[in-house]
Amino acid sequence: MKTKQDKGAAGLVAKDYAWEHRDLLGIEGLSADDVRFLLKTAEGFEGVSTRSVKKVPALRGKVVVNLFFEDSTRTRASFSLAASRLSADVLDFSGKGSSTSKGETLRDTARTIEAMGVDAIVCRHHLSGAAVQLAQSVDCSVINAGDGQHAHPTQALLDAYTIAQRKGLRDSYDFTGMTVAIVGDIAHSRVARSNIRCLKKLGAEVLLVGPPTLVPGTFREMGCEITHSLDEALTRADVVNMLRVQFERLDSQAFASKREYAALYGLTSARLKQGKKGLLVMHPGPMNRGLEIESSVADGPQSTVLEQVTNGLAVRMATLFLTTGASAK
Repeated sequence: MKTKQDKGAAGLVAKDYAWEHRDLLGIEGLSADDVRFLLKTAEGFEGVSTRSVKKVPALRGKVVVNLFFEDSTRTRASFSLAASRLSADVLDFSGKGSSTSKGETLRDTARTIEAMGVDAIVCRHHLSGAAVQLAQSVDCSVINAGDGQHAHPTQALLDAYTIAQRKGLRDSYDFTGMTVAIVGDIAHSRVARSNIRCLKKLGAEVLLVGPPTLVPGTFREMGCEITHSLDEALTRADVVNMLRVQFERLDSQAFASKREYAALYGLTSARLKQGKKGLLVMHPGPMNRGLEIESSVADGPQSTVLEQVTNGLAVRMATLFLTTGASAK
């Protein structure tokens, strides 16, 4: 993406690129240039966390609401801190104990919150499509922080940002020629779906790995290759993203035992040595140590786990900055 750069509020904003998205509901609603522009904007916010005063006035006077109907630690804290560092006022609402637990609809809850003068709602919900429904009900910005098995766009964006950072691709965010293996519970993973869409837009090849019960063949329709051998995948992948097995979403036994799963699909230090040189190891968290990933790998030099958390702040700051700016036009 060729653009003229200007040291603006985000530190790196293109003069001749118009961001037009009031909401961020999924990666499918973004073009490849949109993705690259958001990631470039995030670069400008990266240094805020290292300052003595960890704030910029980009969203001073704005109000951001975290509306979470599912338990979350990393994502909720990341969005709260991102909004705070942009100098926005932050309100936290939980589905538990809210009016929705008394029978109020999501639409009425959202409109009530918006009536308080809110500029952006960050929503996490256990039902797929909840963020879309929310966006259709309000005029403020809506950012999807995870809805059912559908999407988790900011996780995919921060993963792409981390890959580009480690691989020296931040000039272009062009992943052409790169193979990314996503391993584990693909069937129930909104992270996998958003990552597939994001990586494909940036030019990467995506290889899905796991037992047949957790990697349905329908994912080939998204342009992915499927293999049931982690050892084979590691010889080809430049990046491996290990997903948590979501036992809370499984309707039936997906594999014989945890021991069998760990033996076939757990990333161990011995397996890692068989992979390509420079293989990056990612995990969106929370981790089941000893099941999908060995502690020595999760904490090792090829792991990007903590970098993903750090980069999530910059990406979510960029998301809030861009979407609230578009909604004000």
